[in-house]
Amino acid sequence: MSERHPIIAITGSSGAGTSTVTRTFQNIFRRESVSAAIIEGDSFHRYDRKEMKLRMAEAEKAGNTHFSHFGPESNLFDEIATLFKTYSTTGTGQSRKYLHNAEEAAPYQQEPGTFTAWEPLPEKTDMLFYEGLHGAVVTPAVDVAQYPDLLVGVVPVINLEWIQKLWRDKNMRGYSADAVTDTILRRMPDYVNYICPQFQHTHVNFQRVPIVDTSNPFISRDVPTADESMVVIRFAKPKGIDFQYLLNMINGSMMSRANTIVVPGGKMELAMQLIFTPFIWRMVERKKRAIGLV
Repeated sequence: MSERHPIIAITGSSGAGTSTVTRTFQNIFRRESVSAAIIEGDSFHRYDRKEMKLRMAEAEKAGNTHFSHFGPESNLFDEIATLFKTYSTTGTGQSRKYLHNAEEAAPYQQEPGTFTAWEPLPEKTDMLFYEGLHGAVVTPAVDVAQYPDLLVGVVPVINLEWIQKLWRDKNMRGYSADAVTDTILRRMPDYVNYICPQFQHTHVNFQRVPIVDTSNPFISRDVPTADESMVVIRFAKPKGIDFQYLLNMINGSMMSRANTIVVPGGKMELAMQLIFTPFIWRMVERKKRAIGLV
């Protein structure tokens, strides 16, 4: 953790809704005139799209049917930790982009599914913002979770997560239902060992819970809407959180435990704005004090 160079990390599995959280933080940054270095977790995959397919085929041929984007073999955990450590100390670091589609790849004149070159982060940023799979990963060899000043977990209940992934990969990426199901099954050991354990290190968790039937996600035709969901928000350390203020500001909210508030799904972004804007204020204030501006 660093007062001079704070870090925010959003962690969650593929299709969990971390992009919604990122959009909310970008709105806060814009409104509060905060300059943030934005880091995408996909840029720390070890292999580009073509090589990943080759590595996956090799692993399967060798009897490993669980080689996935969730595990350490296909990710640069050390590089994430190095970036966080370097930024927290100096406010600098190296990053690159993973080009998901033709639109993202066109400005770089590269193929989709490839990485750009490593480049220095923008100079004189107020904080670093990471969104991806492994913002709080801890293994015997590396501890990424020790560096962020604010760690946010985003995870729907598992059936909803699968529905969201099936819908996205079929409708936006052109995969068959069988192919997506195979991916879900292949990732399961790494999901259990490297994704789920991160949520014990997060400061705040957002878990979306549908209030409609999702008992068989593999035949579901639609993703439950925000209005068909509730969001469970759990604070690891609730001291300093004004729950009464949140209850007054968010219609339909309730407390389910001393450290947990439940809000309607359609109010999730409002809840994030109300919860995280004061966090940003405090980070900026500590930074100004540390560098002698106040």
